[in-house]
Amino acid sequence: MSEKDWKKELTAEQYHILREKGTERPFTGKYYHNKEDGTYLCAGCGQQLFSSEAKYDSGSGWPSFYKPMDNNFINEDMDKSHGMIRTEITCSNCGGHLGHVFPDGPNPTGLRYCVNSASLNFKKKA
Repeated sequence: MSEKDWKKELTAEQYHILREKGTERPFTGKYYHNKEDGTYLCAGCGQQLFSSEAKYDSGSGWPSFYKPMDNNFINEDMDKSHGMIRTEITCSNCGGHLGHVFPDGPNPTGLRYCVNSASLNFKKKA
């Protein structure tokens, strides 16, 4: 899909985050406080990314998960922006920027997938 097509499909905030690697302000995302059972999908392409079972309150201000639904659904790349070295996470299907993964999460993985709400859609469990 061309960037022109992405701009038509996504909101301005989704486009900024998914396509321009932006971020939303902490504690403002629509899924930060979501406690419903279901699946979090990529807002760009609909690929399943995270289960609500892996979501936890990290206190970071963004929805946090300790593991993806499948490791093949998330790509990881080194991010050296903003004077830091972090691991960026993107959707393996459409390449949309999701957030970052950090090695300070809970057991069993010890990982914190810190994700922008605007890069997600939520499908409530039936």
